[in-house]
Amino acid sequence: MDTLMRTEMPDIKLFARGKVRDVYDLKDKLLIVATDRISAFDWVLPDPIPGKGKVLTAMSLFWFDLLKDVTENHLVTANVDEYPEPLHKYREMLDGRSMIVFKAERVDCECIVRGYISGTMWRELKATRKAGSNSVHGFDFPADLQESQKLPEPIFTPSTKNDAGHDENISYDQLVKLIGAETAALCSEKSLAIYKTAGDYALTKGIIIADTKFEFGFKDGRFILIDEVLSPDSSRFWPVDLYKAGRGQPSFDKQPIRDYLDKLDWNKRPPAPELPEAVVKESSERYLKVQQLLTGK
Repeated sequence: MDTLMRTEMPDIKLFARGKVRDVYDLKDKLLIVATDRISAFDWVLPDPIPGKGKVLTAMSLFWFDLLKDVTENHLVTANVDEYPEPLHKYREMLDGRSMIVFKAERVDCECIVRGYISGTMWRELKATRKAGSNSVHGFDFPADLQESQKLPEPIFTPSTKNDAGHDENISYDQLVKLIGAETAALCSEKSLAIYKTAGDYALTKGIIIADTKFEFGFKDGRFILIDEVLSPDSSRFWPVDLYKAGRGQPSFDKQPIRDYLDKLDWNKRPPAPELPEAVVKESSERYLKVQQLLTGK
């Protein structure tokens, strides 16, 4: 399977290169191209994951459509035939891994919803328990809560938005200070509503969405969903039939990569280590599998 680590379109103005996406400026719109780059612990790794960019794009398009009655989004088109003519010569590179979106004024936070306790929140809870508390970022958790256990209700746990380096979990009160009370309330309400709709759907396909993160922006005064949505890069997808609280879960995301890197003597700073072929292959297969399970394609 062909891979794409970096796009080059000399006659199209580059807007930004993210960890995974290359973004181009089309005046009032943006062209977003999902490469096969992968990041872990907030650093881009040297090895591409075959098919990854197309999976991310296909899944975002699927969710944008499924969630259209829950929230507006920034999508204009993902059909290369409808792209501006100067882009047509790049069809082979763009087809299946790109979309044109409206420009929006980005809200500078990561909007994370957790239905289960895992990842950084679990690590922070374990640390605070050693100090005799069960409270993290303003949330009081049950004293007997285990790793991966379902929470009584999904919770909105924002983090900072750092384009380079590590995002940091923050409390809702800290979020209000960063972006204002009205915008913070919109972020929380929309994030929880999207999570419920998507989570209920995913369960019908045998998938638990343990947690996920969203980004929002304002377009002509309207609050809209932007960037990607509910992909294996931004979400923890667990198979229902293998789920068991009290341990880490098998997952349809980049967990095999995180697990491999955790075993290395790597300080989580550049340069990032190369990945073995077996880890790359397993990761690619997981991305493709969860796309098939959730979208039927």
